[in-house]
Amino acid sequence: MSAKRKKSIIQLITRVSVIGIATITAALVILLSAFNGIESLIEKLYSDFDPSITIRSNSGKTFNPEKVVSLNLQKIEGVADVSTFIEEIIVIKHEKKWVNATIIGVESSFLTMSKMKKHLVDGRSVIENSGQPVGIIGANLLDKLGGFIPERGMETVQIYAPKRDAKIRIGTNPFSSRLLQVSGRMNFNKEVNTEKLVVPINFTKDLLNYSNSITGIYISINPGYSIENIQQKINEKLGANYSVKTNAEKNELIFKTSKTEKIIVLILLLFIFILAAFNLIASITVLFIEKKGNIQTMIGFGANQKTLFSIFLWEGVLIAGKGILYGLIIGYGICVLQLQTGILTMPNSNGEAFPILLKWADALTIIGSVSLIGFLFSYIPVFVLLKKNFGHLNY
Repeated sequence: MSAKRKKSIIQLITRVSVIGIATITAALVILLSAFNGIESLIEKLYSDFDPSITIRSNSGKTFNPEKVVSLNLQKIEGVADVSTFIEEIIVIKHEKKWVNATIIGVESSFLTMSKMKKHLVDGRSVIENSGQPVGIIGANLLDKLGGFIPERGMETVQIYAPKRDAKIRIGTNPFSSRLLQVSGRMNFNKEVNTEKLVVPINFTKDLLNYSNSITGIYISINPGYSIENIQQKINEKLGANYSVKTNAEKNELIFKTSKTEKIIVLILLLFIFILAAFNLIASITVLFIEKKGNIQTMIGFGANQKTLFSIFLWEGVLIAGKGILYGLIIGYGICVLQLQTGILTMPNSNGEAFPILLKWADALTIIGSVSLIGFLFSYIPVFVLLKKNFGHLNY
């Protein structure tokens, strides 16, 4: 085989190595940034509707709020807003359609805590109109009922709720019923959109005959304060009779699933990177065989194994480094393009851009892991080849 042919083969294998390493590195950057964006989106969707901390009773579904209110939790440093709430399963009727739902009676401060205005599809962010109670319904829930919010008006639905402590007898009605006007449709997450109806807490008390009882208390935290520290302070005040959970604890499965998926993707891509790095071994091996004559000449001039090892090691490191550098440029270039233009949109999102979030921690993880793998796949073949062919040389 001619020298020119050998050189072209070596260049081809080297290019394949660089392209393979660059492709997987870029994939690592793009996918981890995408998972960060999805995680941030999930956190936003669930954190907005479910405020930072939720207090419930450990001894029953409802409790009298007097003891909790007397502790003035809103005076704890870092607490922004407090809202008592009542939650119950109900049935909503609109024309001839019936749908099960969850009614949540809240104070007006909840609208600020949940950033309700940002999550409205249409209508208004109000739960009271001219002194009368109105509701804000999940977007999909209203669709199931076949209703809609008029441009300058409200939809009307019938609410049916089980009577408290009612005994079922023939000829008696175990449900309380109220007409309710709906002022807006909200869009948070699948659970809220398909199940929730937000109304004034007094309307819920009247509907369910809850005189002094509530289901729980929502607490929102000012930015910059540790939710865990405030949770601990509240726990110390309330004692063991109450459950004090953060938003992350309430939605633990969703957040943990998102983080686990990201770790699994990282592991899989690193495994694929290892497979791609085998091209690096092939490139170093072919280069070593092609340069065997030159190696003999260098040995004749006094080169030892350490010198030869350094030459071929750095050749492998440069090939890997070139692929990693190109991969980082391509990966982060695509991410920045998505951030600037939003060219890729999420399905069924009315054109909303796919979320991308860049993190320094991910960048360091990617650079550190691929660099380590690239170095090892350069070190091992060079060490083995030199040991096998020139083991008699001294370092």
